[in-house]
Amino acid sequence: MAKIAFLIPFFPLIGFLINGLFGRHVKRSHSGLIASGAVILSFIFGLVLFFSKSIPATFHFFEWIHLGSLQINFAYHVDELTLVMLLTVSGVASLIHIYSIGYMSHDPGYNRYFSYLNLFTAMMLILVMAENLPVMFIGWEGVGLCSYLLIGFWFEKPEAANAGRKAFVVNRIGDAAFIVGMLLLYNYFGTLSIQPIIERAPDVFAYGSAVITTITILLFIGAIGKSAQIPLFVWLPDAMEGPTPVSALIHAATMVTAGIYMICRLNLLYLMSPTTLWIIGIIATLTALFAGLTAIAQYDIKRVLAYSTISQLGYMFMACSVGAFGAAIFHLVTHAFFKALLFLGSGAVIHGLDNEKDMRKMGGLKKSMPVTRWTFLIGTAAIAGFPFLAGFFSKDLIIESAWVNPLYNKKIICVLGYLTAIITAFYMFRLYYRIFHGRYLGPENVHPHKAPQNMAVPLIILAIFSVFAGFLGWPLNNIFGHYLDPVFGENFHHVAEHLKVDVSHHAGIPITFWIISFACFIIGWFFAWVFFLLAPETSVAWKRALPGLFKTLNRKFYVDEFYNSTIVATGKVLFTRIWQGIDLGFIDAIVNGIGAWSVALGRMCSKLTTGYVRNYALYIVIGIILLLWMIQK
Repeated sequence: MAKIAFLIPFFPLIGFLINGLFGRHVKRSHSGLIASGAVILSFIFGLVLFFSKSIPATFHFFEWIHLGSLQINFAYHVDELTLVMLLTVSGVASLIHIYSIGYMSHDPGYNRYFSYLNLFTAMMLILVMAENLPVMFIGWEGVGLCSYLLIGFWFEKPEAANAGRKAFVVNRIGDAAFIVGMLLLYNYFGTLSIQPIIERAPDVFAYGSAVITTITILLFIGAIGKSAQIPLFVWLPDAMEGPTPVSALIHAATMVTAGIYMICRLNLLYLMSPTTLWIIGIIATLTALFAGLTAIAQYDIKRVLAYSTISQLGYMFMACSVGAFGAAIFHLVTHAFFKALLFLGSGAVIHGLDNEKDMRKMGGLKKSMPVTRWTFLIGTAAIAGFPFLAGFFSKDLIIESAWVNPLYNKKIICVLGYLTAIITAFYMFRLYYRIFHGRYLGPENVHPHKAPQNMAVPLIILAIFSVFAGFLGWPLNNIFGHYLDPVFGENFHHVAEHLKVDVSHHAGIPITFWIISFACFIIGWFFAWVFFLLAPETSVAWKRALPGLFKTLNRKFYVDEFYNSTIVATGKVLFTRIWQGIDLGFIDAIVNGIGAWSVALGRMCSKLTTGYVRNYALYIVIGIILLLWMIQK
């Protein structure tokens, strides 16, 4: 089993090296096949581990760091949570790789693209399989690097280059906090292996102590950066400058899910810090609402989906804030399917309209793109919470947990979660109706065409999962929850015993919650149907009646402008002065001064080199006299 575990990230790493180092010698038609085959092999080997029944297991491969008492091995830990993430990441990434063969077929950077895409997948697989925090941090930084490379893939465009740089810089803030959190954990445990930390945490930390609160907040700041929550979410909408399959991979299977996974992996630490859970709940709820409202007024179809991802990640953090880690992972998995479907569907629309992304130049595409239309509708209905589709079950489980969870119930999260669900249904059906219904509003010289087969097949597969994956969490036989119970259940009950809380309850079908969820879907869909299909002039009248509100939503509450005028502007002034005062005024002054002194000395000495023998003889005589004088002394 150790060899199988080692090979899972190894295959995409080999694909990265082949396309990266020998891309010039690999045919374009082979490059995509190599990359896709590598990730498919990772998925197959993940299935082998899944059916092996040999988990949980830890695999040590080699000693990585040994400094005094600090010993860190390069090792993987595989349990139920690892396998869920492995299969989700490699499965969705496989479909995105196959889709990319058609989408990127005419791009001059074809081989480079697949090289980066393989590396991205490999780093995420290392992250979820890590036995200790330093190995996790390799994957953590690896996905950050790959996001920079892929968001700025078309670096000749200033917007893409700036977006890649923005993602890289914003994530460094969270990563710095993550490192400090790791150092504090080592200080208290003498190890950075995750399982020993979890097992010893109740003996090392007092429940709700300042130390554990500080550590969990620091690690959560790292998660805020990776998973794009307030205030470090600003990089994710700009990440849409990268190729659309990259957006699908970032939003569905890698990068943004890293923060959720890390918190769920360290679940007991967070259960022992109610203050941190409250902070997570507040930030998550505000983020979900903020991003949903912002999505209402966006016209770029990828930016609408980007803000929807930020909002859905808020739901996952809401689940974490009430200790419902299984619900968070369940929504992560279902979201991976329908969000990948929506992004790849938007890519098919963009591909069929010669790279047009503005929904105001679309409309009436349901006839020319039937497969894309129907699969996009399924994805829209799933994220909006249409009954018995994947998103309905996972989102409802989060809201239900926020209301009835006996350990950390937060009813305000439940209420605001329903409000966000209404907003989600509204902006997603706004997107769907403006793309596929009405009349075509694009240029006459652009003729919409359907997606090729290698793009259509992944859409169909993802649509099937978006319909049926939710039944894994059917309340009367919660297969998903029972499967993850060995990872989360014991820790949850340990904290419940400490707090003397009875967590035993009879599982039943949450009819009341389902009815409310369906009502939220109907309300959101109805207003979208009226505004953008039945009477489109209504939406125009609304914008005219409330121009200030619409402009505020369209400009994303002016968050970027605020950051630019405060943090960025202050930073520029501060670091310009540091550059002028220290770099130029001190360091460069010393270096340039030494250089100028050397040149002056050289010029002075050059005057002694005349070429006349009599001068040299005089120098020798003077030298002998000085030498004899020194000897006499």
